Amino acid sequence: MLRDETIQRVLRFRDDRDWRQFHTPKDLAVSLCLEAAEPLEVFQWSGGDTSCRGKTDKIREELADVLSYCVLMADVCGLDLDTILEEKVEKNEKKYPVEKARGRSDKYTQL
Repeated sequence: MLRDETIQRVLRFRDDRDWRQFHTPKDLAVSLCLEAAEPLEVFQWSGGDTSCRGKTDKIREELADVLSYCVLMADVCGLDLDTILEEKVEKNEKKYPVEKARGRSDKYTQL
């Protein structure tokens, strides 16, 4: 999980620049979606090369952008990242029980 000090640093970066005023849930959702697509650029036109080898610096940068927007959106919406992630994992554990899902990529409705 993200450490509280890391989360606070992201929020402090925003607040030091007085950017919270621009961070509506809608605008953060748009930004999050746009940033979430950017890791695809790392693999664009790579053909059969699907590994991370030689691409980790760019992947790190793109994932950091995505995580930053997750922190900002959670803050604006009053959500705790640990709590919402734990709840989602618990929900997925029920939808994808190990005995049915292990080694399979089927959607839970197909298990």
